[in-house]
Amino acid sequence: MKGQGVLFSSASDHYGTPKAIYEALDEEFQFDDDPCPLYGSGGLERAWGGRTFVNPPYSQIETWIKKGYEESQQDKLVVFLIPSRTDTRWWHEYVMKAAEIRFIKGRLKFEGGKHNAPFPSCVVIFRCPLTSS
Repeated sequence: MKGQGVLFSSASDHYGTPKAIYEALDEEFQFDDDPCPLYGSGGLERAWGGRTFVNPPYSQIETWIKKGYEESQQDKLVVFLIPSRTDTRWWHEYVMKAAEIRFIKGRLKFEGGKHNAPFPSCVVIFRCPLTSS
């Protein structure tokens, strides 16, 4: 990303996950998949791994959240880093079904950005109802 304009506009929604956030989550969950480097529909059109990390393109967030929820129903763990948008339909339809929602204090600075995000973020953890890990 070049300059702050991208982060504060709809010019792009491909924000790099802050390294410290990813490393902490990976240490906790030991991810074996990340479908989002395949921006576009590639990550949506295939099955995900057993322990998947997702920082989706925010312009398609509802589609990604739905896919993550559905994948979790197949005995998989899916962990999202998303904006905290509690006023949206997709939040109530899918995120509220998550096993855990972790609200992040402050505003994240995404990789490649000069400034912190203008929105709050959270980590959403979907687990299959049949498993607890």
